Amino acid sequence: MTTSTTTKTPIWFIIISILALLWNAMGVMAYLSQAYMSDDAIAKLTETEQQMYANLPSWYIAAFAIAVFAGTFGSLGLVLKKKWAYVVLLISLIAAVVQMSYLAFVLKMANPMTPLIVIVGIGLVWLAKYATKKHWLS
Repeated sequence: MTTSTTTKTPIWFIIISILALLWNAMGVMAYLSQAYMSDDAIAKLTETEQQMYANLPSWYIAAFAIAVFAGTFGSLGLVLKKKWAYVVLLISLIAAVVQMSYLAFVLKMANPMTPLIVIVGIGLVWLAKYATKKHWLS
């Protein structure tokens, strides 16, 4: 029989975990908005934006989906205090770096959100690793 040692989780960790879940849920909404954009909504975009959406490579769309869905599940793992959150958040971070690199370096569409998304991802991976070390996750 194995026993896992967990210590009392500080309230700030729970608050940050819930905020991370909300942050990533907004990412899911952004992905779904883009993936299911109506023809009317596309028609309202500039010609350049229409071309950009029409020509996004499938690997970019996959990276976007993996980043936001893994981020959401990983954040849920933090809320539930599960060790697997670290691996899922790491996968999310890698996908986000791929996605944001394409936006910044290929499409040249970097804005303040581009580095912020990567910084938040790094922070969540670090938080999951730290929480595991402190025995807050089981």
